[in-house]
Amino acid sequence: MSLYKACCIMNRNRWSNRIIYAFQYIPFTWNTLFFGALAWIAYKMLYRPLNKENLTDAQLPFVRLMAVFVAWLLLSLIVLSLLSTLASWLYFLWLRRKNKSALHMNFYTEEQNGKRKQYLEASISKALRPILGVVKGRLFYDNNLLTGSFSLLSAHRKKNSLLREAISGRSRISLPDIKEYQIRGSIVFFEDMFHLLSLPVFSRMSGDFYQSPKHSIHAAEEVAPKKTDTMDIRIDQLRKVEGEYLNYKDFESGDDVRRIVWKVYAKNRDLVVRIPERMEPYASHLYFYASFYNTINSLAGAAYFAEMLNYYKSNVWSVYEALQRQEWKMKYIPDQHFVLKGQRSEYEKDERIVSNSVWQSKNSTRDYFSPKKGTVLVISSLIDPAELAGILEESDPSVQIIYIKLSRVFHQYLAWSWIKSLLFIPAPDRLSKLKSSWPFNPLRRQLLKNERQIEDLLR
Repeated sequence: MSLYKACCIMNRNRWSNRIIYAFQYIPFTWNTLFFGALAWIAYKMLYRPLNKENLTDAQLPFVRLMAVFVAWLLLSLIVLSLLSTLASWLYFLWLRRKNKSALHMNFYTEEQNGKRKQYLEASISKALRPILGVVKGRLFYDNNLLTGSFSLLSAHRKKNSLLREAISGRSRISLPDIKEYQIRGSIVFFEDMFHLLSLPVFSRMSGDFYQSPKHSIHAAEEVAPKKTDTMDIRIDQLRKVEGEYLNYKDFESGDDVRRIVWKVYAKNRDLVVRIPERMEPYASHLYFYASFYNTINSLAGAAYFAEMLNYYKSNVWSVYEALQRQEWKMKYIPDQHFVLKGQRSEYEKDERIVSNSVWQSKNSTRDYFSPKKGTVLVISSLIDPAELAGILEESDPSVQIIYIKLSRVFHQYLAWSWIKSLLFIPAPDRLSKLKSSWPFNPLRRQLLKNERQIEDLLR
């Protein structure tokens, strides 16, 4: 694929997102056209003049009268729902103008049947729900992208009162990629019972949420740390133990004067001595490395790289959690720099870093991984085989290298794929679409060649 064609696809997607976003402000829906056509057909049938053949039918006037009654009853319900929708929408606009109401959101993760799922809990204070209607919302994130709609159907009452305090809803939110998303705004829709009107209210807001890595079954081998920061856990092997901060301590009586750091003394007139490393049968930290280095470039593979990245992140996090269940303290060394806001535990911090990591081509795996400290190194099919050969030469047998084969992302049964193409069954998601075109993509040949070389080195 040429650079020009890739730019055209990007521009087309950008304009497509803008058009979809602009259509959210149109208050009419496809139901409006459908019910309008039904109303016209019903009018023609109910008020059509009787012909000579039907004049002798005694039951026809009664049937027409019942049909007219049902039609007017249905029309009354529609009008009532439309008027209540319009009133709720205008009331919410008035509340927003007075800064008395806004959309509040809370993202959280729940573990169900061994799988972690992301949920959104949203509420609007003091807002009214239309009679027989619904209130829905959508989030506007990144560059003109919209989430799926979520409903706000529950009512929160004031304490010891029948008055409604807020309307809220809980929905599962699922976006295509494992990463952090920037929220740019929200759109709240007031809809009637038949979804004839969908009156939008746009609100600007800022925030972020991220999709956590999915879990896959991964059993890690028994490993022992190479690094000792504190002598908390006794092991069978001897490990180097570093001293205090920067391996210095204040000079005390009896210390060897030959270990005085004269550079520090010349700078701030403090006498400190260097503490030599010593061997102790203790260990404390297991240093965990996961490389996101990518040596394969392909203009035709942006979507494929995105799916491979999701797969790789899930496997990296599964390895991390499998190792964390052992007795050692984990220390994850990322190959990218992130500034994370807010106070988080080490576990949450590492999960956020893995979620935000991207394929990068600046920090090579050989420069990133330290064979002296590292115990576990996770690599992907995108690593340079020559770099892997160098790492294997520098590493001792205690280093565990875990290889994630990325071509498995697009594996599918060819017979079932062929049957689906004959039956014109549409692909349900992006990954399914990519699987069908993967055998014909030039990236496949490059990736499989790289994987063969990596497997030869790891045998």
